[in-house]
Amino acid sequence: MTPMLRTDDAAAVSRRTAPPTWLVVALACAGQFLVVLDVSVVNVALPSMRADLGLSASGLQWVVNAYAIAFAGFMLLGGRAGDLYGRKRMFLVGLGLFTLASVAGGLAQEGPQLLGARAVQGLGAAVLAPSTLTLLTAAVPEGAARARAIATWTAVGAGGGAAGGLVGGVLVDSLSWRWVLLINVPVGAVVLLGSAAWLTESRAGERRRLDLPGALLVTAGLATLAYGISQTEAEGWTSSATLLPLAAGLTLIGLFVLVESRTAVPLMPLRLLKVRSVAAADAAMLVSGSAMFCMWYFMTLYAQNVLGYSPLDAGLALVPSSLAVVLGSKLAPRLMPAAGARTVAVLGTLVAAAGFAWQSTMTADSSYATGIMVPGVLMMLGAGLAATPLAALATSGAAPEEAGLVSGLVNTSRTMGGSLGLAVMSTLAAARTAGHDTPQGLTDGYALAFRTSTAVLLAGAVMMWVWLPGKGARTKAT
Repeated sequence: MTPMLRTDDAAAVSRRTAPPTWLVVALACAGQFLVVLDVSVVNVALPSMRADLGLSASGLQWVVNAYAIAFAGFMLLGGRAGDLYGRKRMFLVGLGLFTLASVAGGLAQEGPQLLGARAVQGLGAAVLAPSTLTLLTAAVPEGAARARAIATWTAVGAGGGAAGGLVGGVLVDSLSWRWVLLINVPVGAVVLLGSAAWLTESRAGERRRLDLPGALLVTAGLATLAYGISQTEAEGWTSSATLLPLAAGLTLIGLFVLVESRTAVPLMPLRLLKVRSVAAADAAMLVSGSAMFCMWYFMTLYAQNVLGYSPLDAGLALVPSSLAVVLGSKLAPRLMPAAGARTVAVLGTLVAAAGFAWQSTMTADSSYATGIMVPGVLMMLGAGLAATPLAALATSGAAPEEAGLVSGLVNTSRTMGGSLGLAVMSTLAAARTAGHDTPQGLTDGYALAFRTSTAVLLAGAVMMWVWLPGKGARTKAT
């Protein structure tokens, strides 16, 4: 297995007062669960939000986009801030922002209040998410123990995304839409108090000045790209409302790269991208995430719009898939020592591709077993198998002072890949349906999305086998 993040004297961690490892893992995973859950939990509550607050169709879309854009835009900055100012400190700041914004969103009386709260939630999540992985890797020694801890982190994150529909359905049906946000408050408060009391600070050596020009450029670039991607659903890919922000985002990212190449202490040292394990694993996450992320979206639509399930029934129908992703994540570290991280990542991707291919054969009257459960289990079992070794490889070979930045890259790759993939697949599905909103017409559109995802995953598996370092390969840049 590829060696993972090193710990040395440069990492300012107090070992004398270090809490039990299981406690650090539990707190980090709880933070990650909240972040990922909030990406999907609001979807089922959108109709109720629209009726209660009088939101327009575009306003409703921004309930999702405000969170996603802030989340994607600030993640690299959040990761680097943890390296420079302390991982525990940034964990607490991010979780505090996230929890307070959840209160504001749950109590919102007007649409703009809800949208502002969702944007602040996304900002808090962007600061919090990189610290969850960095705290974990700093607390657990490299080797099999760290692989198991990363597997738990991966499983909890994937489970948060998978549980969103079910949790949202239960809360909306039994209480109100407000509780899809307010439920974060007691959980966040408990994790915040526990983290303040028990976590120890971890910082990468001496505190240094933040690369402000680089921070502004990459944050603006990623946020603008995310905004452009979010416009595709309403405006289409050829609209100026889509093309202009996409072009502006790419330009800003290009300027960021130029600035970083000439800055003495850059936000993101470009030599990091010469580390094969980091570059290849992040690229693999972006590609595979672009295919896998849309699974929950289209499966939920298929269950409700074609098979006639209620929102709660649709959430329950995907429970086996949710369990499968946890199983795959926990199985991966058992296979990695013998087979190697690259082999397990490719195997997981191929298993997922088989599930997507099966799902693409769905019909308007498929049974639950063959139309949802079995292909869903294959898709998410493969996703879990692939995610753990990719996260392990992405955090390998980098210096301890870059741990937060690498964690930010991991989360940014997955988020941007998922957003881009969902935008593309939604466009393809809508084009195939072409206004024929019958069960068969919708099924044809969804099936095309799954076929396209299958092709992307197969291409991703080839890329992983060629580019990811093999077992025992060196991963550091020379």
